[in-house]
Amino acid sequence: MLGHDVVTAAEAEGHDVVALARADLDITDADAVGAAVEDARPDAVINCAAFTDVDAAEELEAQATAVNGDGAGHLAAAAAEAGAHLVHVSSDYVFDGRAHDPYAEGSGTAPQGGYGRSKLAGETAVARATESFAIVRSAWLFGVHGPNFVATMLRLGAERDHVDVVDDQVGCPTWTGHLAPALVTIAREQLTGVMHVAGGGACSWFELARATFEQAGVDCEVRPQSSEALGRPAPRPAYSVLRSTRPEVPTLAAWPEGLAGYLENRMEAVR
Repeated sequence: MLGHDVVTAAEAEGHDVVALARADLDITDADAVGAAVEDARPDAVINCAAFTDVDAAEELEAQATAVNGDGAGHLAAAAAEAGAHLVHVSSDYVFDGRAHDPYAEGSGTAPQGGYGRSKLAGETAVARATESFAIVRSAWLFGVHGPNFVATMLRLGAERDHVDVVDDQVGCPTWTGHLAPALVTIAREQLTGVMHVAGGGACSWFELARATFEQAGVDCEVRPQSSEALGRPAPRPAYSVLRSTRPEVPTLAAWPEGLAGYLENRMEAVR
């Protein structure tokens, strides 16, 4: 989902792009990663690969960490060997979600589940393997080229007269069509360190679902539900709003604009 949009954004800027899907490169294989980066001789590497099944990571944490942790370290080491800048995508799940004010880059990390621990392991591995890196934390991604919450709501809205959606989790919905060009900018300008790049503003999943139906013209009622009632295996951060305190870091448009862009992009893809 994100990788596809990064390729589009990079090519739009005129960059030569080598795009490797999971079938092309297993990032848990250090030798394969080293050979692929050496062959491509890139100026920058953008890591969009991830184990993203949050619930499955509770039982398969070792597998999640092999990708999100060790794999990120392999890419960082290979990038360092090639003299390339690494842009690594991380997550709001590295925080515990107990804050009441937006998390900045310097906020203390305290992941509560297997997925968050695997993503934090990736941040640590990247920082240890190379000095030329950007760790970009984002959140609540949705895009045309992969499964996501907004797509699920649109499907359910066409099938039902109402949906129940949690209203006690707040975050920053981020359209990959906005995040991808920001990642390319970070790679091109070789910005370094930890940075937060997510959709502007904040809302709950309940509010995002309601806005999705309103913008898409779908007649479906959204009913509030608690996270406890939903009963998912993995803990979710109750509050995971991300903000950057770094003026040089790209700023994304407000999440409703990202939602509108996604819906328009989705319509174009169907035509």
